[in-house]
Order: sequence, then C-alpha cells, then structure tokens
Amino acid sequence: MATRDRFFAVPANSFFLFGPRGTGKTTWLRAQFPDALFIDLLQTDTQRLYAARPERLRQLVLGRKTSTLIVIDEIQKVPQLLDEVHFLIEHDKTQRFALTGSSARKLKHTGVDLLAGRALRRTMPPFMAAELANDFSLERALQLGMLPLVLDSPTPEQTLASYAGLYLREEVQQEGLVRDLGNFARFLEAVSFSHAAVLSVTDVARECQVNRKTVEGYIDILEDLLLSYRLRVFTRRAQRHLSSHPKFYFFDAGVYRSLRPTGPLDRPAEIDGAALEGLVAQHLCAWIAYNGDRHQLYFWRTKAGNEVDFVVYGPDGLWAIEVKNARDVRPKDLRGLKEFAKDYPEAQRCLLYRGEDRLQIDGILCLPCAMFLRELVPQQGLF
Repeated sequence: MATRDRFFAVPANSFFLFGPRGTGKTTWLRAQFPDALFIDLLQTDTQRLYAARPERLRQLVLGRKTSTLIVIDEIQKVPQLLDEVHFLIEHDKTQRFALTGSSARKLKHTGVDLLAGRALRRTMPPFMAAELANDFSLERALQLGMLPLVLDSPTPEQTLASYAGLYLREEVQQEGLVRDLGNFARFLEAVSFSHAAVLSVTDVARECQVNRKTVEGYIDILEDLLLSYRLRVFTRRAQRHLSSHPKFYFFDAGVYRSLRPTGPLDRPAEIDGAALEGLVAQHLCAWIAYNGDRHQLYFWRTKAGNEVDFVVYGPDGLWAIEVKNARDVRPKDLRGLKEFAKDYPEAQRCLLYRGEDRLQIDGILCLPCAMFLRELVPQQGLF
C-alpha cells in the first residue's frame, strides 16, 4: 500500500506524538520531514548510547549547522532525554522536536511535565476509513482492523496474529511490567470478552484466576501502552439512576479479533457485533483526536437497562449514536435513543446499521455503518 495522507495536522511547535505501535507515526514523520534528524531509540545501540550519555543529544543538536526538525522515536525508552529536550527548547525557541511514543507509562513518572506548555500532546490513531477512501472495506476492517502496520503487510493475517506477541515480548517482558507473563497472556484472552461491553473486573479476575487488584494493574498497563481505553457513563444533567461501571475497548477492531478466542460455543454474530461497535468507537476516538481533543466520548446506560452505545459531548454539540449489527432497523433498536432524547432533547441522534439505505425514523437518522465511517472527517460534524 502506498504512503497515504493522514488527517494529522503538523503543529507549529514541538510536540509529542503518541500512538500504539503500528499506527504509522514514524512513517508519517519520515514522509513529512525527509530532512529531519531521526534518533531511533528502538535500535539497541542507539538506546544504549543515549541512556548512558543523555547529554549526547545536546552536543549533537548544538553542533548542527541547520535547525531542522529533530525526531526522537519512542522517547519513553530513554525518558532522561526529556531534560535535554527541555534545555534545547529553552536555548533556541526556533528549535522543534517531535517526540514519538507508544507508551505513556514511564513518562508519567519521569519528567514529562517539564515540557508542559513547550510541547503539545497529539495522537496518531489507526487509519480512518476516509483516509483509505475507495480502498476501505467494512468487511475487511472488521477482520483485520485499521492498523497501517497490518494493512501494509503482504501477509496481514499473520502480522495481526503476531501483534499482541510483539507487545508481550518488547514492552511487557523487556520493561518488566508484570511478574508472570503467563498470567498476563491469560488476562488478555479473558478481557477480550469484555470488548465493547460493561467491564466487570471481578469477572475477568475469576476467568483468568488472578486477584482483582492484579487485573486492575493489568488494565492500567494496557491503557499505558495505549492498547485499550475505558468509556465512562455520560452523567451531565442526569435525571435517572445510571450505571457506574465503564465500558472497555481495545484500540483497534483487528487487535480485538486477534485476541478473542473462537470455537463452537462462540457465536460469530456476537463477535462481529463487538468488532463493529469497536470499529465505530476507534473512528470516534480518531475524530476527537484530530479535532484537538475538544470533545469527549462516553456511553449512556440507566440502571433500568436503557443504553446508548456512544455519546459525544463538546463545544460543537451533543451526539448520541447506537450501533446495530443488523441489516434492518427494528423498533426496539431505537428504544435507547428515544429514552436518551427524553433527558437530552437537544441531542442529535443516529443509529448505525448494516443495511444500505439512509433512513429517518421517528426523528432518528439511520445510516449504513460503512457510509458513516467513509464520510467521517475531522473539522466536520459527525452526521
């Protein structure tokens, strides 16, 4: 697959560029800044050099004739370099850095705040459907996800299958994030059943036979590695008793499929439905990220059982979105959106389904899911 334009807008100042492995951060930076100085901390000898002598960065930058962009790839590998970056930005206000990272874990405890206000924080998500244009296929996305690393591969199925192993080997094991790698591997399988569902830490702990505190720590690791996230319940101006448990999502539908066990007791429709909801979730997260994180993503669920899959709230509006893995729209599919409108009549409501027609039913816009994803573009409304 040829290099594609991304919706990512280049910040004018220095910036952190976070995103899981394989989202195309380095490829995009090399295409945008072919003359930049690249320091790749994934290379063992480079990582060793800068870990032992972080001042080497200052010497290198001050000795250069030009002031082109400096890219430090996987900055979390040597977080001590942040002190040097801080000094260099203060020394020369025109100097720009792009600091990429696939884990926020180390940076939480090693001085990232030193750059507050001097380096913006941005995110590179997987592809959006609109970035792939005519090459986007909903069916393929539900199987393989939207990771550039996977879609660019001549053997995407094998690349996807090894993706979780890449993290287990290079991040979790090498960084010593867990004591028992076997327990963590079992946890990944167990928590895959919670994708696109309300998360019960107790149930996951019981399934993988570890204690609750350990599972909570594992979930924190996934989030620090940017592999998963939790959605909170939308509670603004709440008029009903609402659920308090969050929903859980892997960051990419293909990664979810690679971790989710399948067998004669697993219904394909159940797996496909969770993959579809997750695919919509990751597009909404990308839309929010590309719009400068001015909006937030929630879900809505009352204790009586009424639910809306996604609520997007921010300065540009309030949107409620329900996702159904069905070819037709049934009256019961609209129940949650109708209940939501009773509490939030100003909300724009949409149901996404697997049919082909754009419909309007009882004031609710019903869109084919593929159409919605293809037309979802930053700087524009959701629908």
